[in-house]
Amino acid sequence: MNEENVFVSLDIGTSSVKTLIGEMTGGALNVIGVGEAVSSGIKKGSIVDIDATVQSIRTAVEQAERMVGLTIKSVIVGISGNHIQLRHCHGVIAVSGESHEIGDEDIARVIDQAQVMSIPPEREIIDVIPDQFIVDGVDEIRDPRGMIGVRLEMEGTLITGMKTVLHNLYRCVEKAGLQVTDICLQPLALGSVALTEDEKNLGVALVDIGGGSTSVAVFEQGSLVSTFDLPIGGNHVTKDISIIERIPMDEAEQLKIKHGAAIARAASPEDTFTCSQIGSAKKLTLSQEDLAEIIEARIGEMFDIIREELLRIDIDDLPGGFVLTGGVTSMPGILDLAVQKLHANVRISIPDYIGVREPKFTACIGLIQFAYHNVRIQGKEVAAAISPDSTVPVQKTAKVKSKDAKERTGMVTGIKKWFNMFFD
Repeated sequence: MNEENVFVSLDIGTSSVKTLIGEMTGGALNVIGVGEAVSSGIKKGSIVDIDATVQSIRTAVEQAERMVGLTIKSVIVGISGNHIQLRHCHGVIAVSGESHEIGDEDIARVIDQAQVMSIPPEREIIDVIPDQFIVDGVDEIRDPRGMIGVRLEMEGTLITGMKTVLHNLYRCVEKAGLQVTDICLQPLALGSVALTEDEKNLGVALVDIGGGSTSVAVFEQGSLVSTFDLPIGGNHVTKDISIIERIPMDEAEQLKIKHGAAIARAASPEDTFTCSQIGSAKKLTLSQEDLAEIIEARIGEMFDIIREELLRIDIDDLPGGFVLTGGVTSMPGILDLAVQKLHANVRISIPDYIGVREPKFTACIGLIQFAYHNVRIQGKEVAAAISPDSTVPVQKTAKVKSKDAKERTGMVTGIKKWFNMFFD
């Protein structure tokens, strides 16, 4: 395993925190470790408890570390939310050097020059995503390295976020004993895995349905044009089941996972089960159809809100349709309900990697692949994600203990000799 090509992603969600260790070989990702822990410090996609979030991060990271037997040092973190803003940026420089061959230094200079613009003091630049490079008037260049030119331009997207949100995220990761290698806009990372180039060019909406929030990203002509978050997700379905049927939240969550269906016609009235009822000693008997009626109402409302929000920002026609991902999309019948409500072509994106063939891991995979390709384009250096000598401290501790034991044995022997001399 080449340690330079190992990346670790961290997806801090409302319902769970997920860590994935992957090795990039020849542009392909090989998943070698994964960890997941229940998230207890996040509400509606925002950090509300620093200490609880730190503990969840540590648990997920330790689980991944035990799987591969290595120590994780740094992670790629995803971020999303309504505080994110996208701005068009444009940078122009003269190519340095006598040969006028474009290199990493020129790429870095033109990206830095594109960031020279007025930004409010409460906001911070997260990243710059190059859409195209232009060399002496020739446009639509993805990577200009090695080309000969005098004038280099870059057109891209400047991503900014609220300083307080970013700093709280950094603080949680650092208190968990990790470094932040890179911070990526999660919808962009998801798009690098879940969407095809044709879908991005035609126009497509990527919908990531999580536990506490739903993220929607719209791509047109190959670029991200809009993104927004809705404070509604799988946890709201659980709460509906709990309130309507008067059952504990923990049992409602388990029932949703084991027996839930997003549309009534996908449920079976013969599939019955019992559960506890709040305020009663008697067991309550429910059918899968009963659950499906509750789930369909809430998720159907979610799709209605997504459609209304897209119309509000003047996005009506999406030839590429909708692509769904996230943990909630594992529920049977959700594809049929989405087609019915959104009136468009809909598909579900599931990552095709051994051990993580579930929609909830799409973000983790996307963060690694997006960061890997973005680093190559921008020519940035990435800190090592894992520590190769993680077993060394254990060996040192053992040697120290052995040495201390020898010293104590020698001291006891010396005292015994001294007493023998004194009493003789």
